[in-house]
Amino acid sequence: MYVGRIVAAGVSAEGRAGVMYRVSSRSFPNREARLAGAQVSIMPKAGFESDLQKNPYIAYNCIRLAGDVALATNGSHTDPIIEKIATGMSVRDAMTLGLMAMDYEKDSYNTPRIAAAVNLKTKTSFLGIVRKDAVIVREFEFKPGTVYYVCTYERNAPCEHYKDEAFSFGTAADACKYVFSKGVFAELENPVCSTVAFASASGNGFEFAALNP
Repeated sequence: MYVGRIVAAGVSAEGRAGVMYRVSSRSFPNREARLAGAQVSIMPKAGFESDLQKNPYIAYNCIRLAGDVALATNGSHTDPIIEKIATGMSVRDAMTLGLMAMDYEKDSYNTPRIAAAVNLKTKTSFLGIVRKDAVIVREFEFKPGTVYYVCTYERNAPCEHYKDEAFSFGTAADACKYVFSKGVFAELENPVCSTVAFASASGNGFEFAALNP
């Protein structure tokens, strides 16, 4: 099944909370996740920069942090959402406002904007989507071993049905491999790259990783 981009949020069996993002693409597969300090960006691979002239939506910051909050999205709405959170706005309100303000992408597919976040302080995670026909933001309690996810297509509603209840990893790099091709994500087609931000094992901030096969 092809579902497009995927964001996920939750807690591993080991008790580490975080967010995951996977680019799945049929039209623009020549992209990669690039780590840069406390954020991750999706960019065309070297030699494919001209793809930006075909579709301006394919490059963006996909993961950023604000204190105890990690946020992952599939587009340029990452920045306004995390900046509102940094000013003290709740994750729910910032995600709702950011999705409504940016709206779905005006490409040939009316691609939805999706977002996932975890708040280590409140022990809650959030999923959101803005489609042509709806705006939905849902809060989920932390459950060890469970990550909830939402996709741009098909599985495109934050709900209790779309989750993995056997999520476990040793390192952040392992979590990248998981969302790329393991668990419930194994059946979802056309993976391109993946990236994650999870609470560090030491409990001091977040740990990042990216997978670019």
